[in-house]
Amino acid sequence: MDWVVYIIHCTDESLYTGITKNVEKRYAQHVAQKGAKYFRGRKPKKIVYLEGEHNRSSATQREMEIKKLSREKKLQLILSRDNQINDIDIL
Repeated sequence: MDWVVYIIHCTDESLYTGITKNVEKRYAQHVAQKGAKYFRGRKPKKIVYLEGEHNRSSATQREMEIKKLSREKKLQLILSRDNQINDIDIL
């Protein structure tokens, strides 16, 4: 199974970036506050970006690239053709 880079839109309007092999399971962990510490003070609303077909190394590298982007650039990425989710309506 390939690794996936994802972005979650949170209740405080922030954008969380992570990687996983199983998006549904990882999102459920975040909702249950059993995932990243980031979600202790906020809750995930929905996954707004998916980028697949990575190995562990390339997924980690891509995650770091995305985390360095400004909010505006992340929003552009979410609306881009690179996003494997259609019909994004967060903004």
